[in-house]
Parts: sequence; C-alpha cells; structure tokens
Amino acid sequence: MTDTTPSTAPIVRCPTCGGPSVFGPQNRWRPFCSERCRQIDLGAWANEEFRVPSATPPEGAPHGDPREQD
Repeated sequence: MTDTTPSTAPIVRCPTCGGPSVFGPQNRWRPFCSERCRQIDLGAWANEEFRVPSATPPEGAPHGDPREQD
C-alpha cells in the first residue's frame, strides 16, 4: 500500500540559486532545487572556491607534518 497523502516537507532556500527547494525524500537533489544547482556547488568545491580561512605561518616556519620535523 502506498501513501498518497500530500507531502508536508518544508520548503527551504536552495544554497546555489536561492530559489525554493523541497527538503524531503521526493527531492533527490536536496537541499538543492535541481541537479544543475547541485553540480554548480560541486564544481565550486572542486575549484576550491570554498575555503576555511587560516592564519599565514611566519616566514621562517617549517612546512609539512610537525611530527616529521626534527
């Protein structure tokens, strides 16, 4: 038996375009509104457009894993 009652899933803003997006199992791209918006977001991650800010190390600081520093 299938459930034919209307969905009460909340409508959220799509992170990419800002349009309405159903946040429920019937939207396979949630929280995005479409596959296109999902792909745009994935491309931004792949291009390193989203970064966690960090402090620049001092000029003479060693690079790499600190456990491997002598």
